[in-house]
Amino acid sequence: MTHLTLLLRRTHKPESPFRLMRPLLVRISVALIAAALGLFSPVARSASICRWVDANGRTQMSDVVPDKFKQSATCSDSRKYELSPGQQREAERRVAEQQIRMRDKIAQPPKQAASIAPGTTKEKSLPIAKRPTELVTDSTDCQTRWRLYDESVACFGPYRTTQGATKPEGFDKCNDIPSPEIKCGPRRN
Repeated sequence: MTHLTLLLRRTHKPESPFRLMRPLLVRISVALIAAALGLFSPVARSASICRWVDANGRTQMSDVVPDKFKQSATCSDSRKYELSPGQQREAERRVAEQQIRMRDKIAQPPKQAASIAPGTTKEKSLPIAKRPTELVTDSTDCQTRWRLYDESVACFGPYRTTQGATKPEGFDKCNDIPSPEIKCGPRRN
């Protein structure tokens, strides 16, 4: 036979009615086998979960306890923690509601911050005053420089890390006053 006749024989086979149903039958049989295995598996049958500490000091949990740890293992019935079908439906309903709320919250434009007084807007609100409120100028005397420097150090105190660095949010609240020691010399009490 030639290749052409073999090809023609393959393409002209009569259609079997079961050939179209074969994928459906395979799916159904796989589903039935999976269900049967699920019903007879040890996990599905076991109702207790046991907890014990192994020889290395690690806590282990399983439905099967090794013989040498059976004395120290504590077991609990896992079925008492299962939800009833009604509880499952209620939990699924709450999750769906929460997802809808979150989706709506994300879709909404962000709200503006509350203003200080009725009728004022964010642009009109007063800026947060940094401490110390005074700044050092060339005409500032040494006693005032030391006072402002001490206020600045006290303001930055809560924003210092254990290694001496300053957290960035400290600069939002405090004015950085340089040490007056260069201009005024050491402190005189």
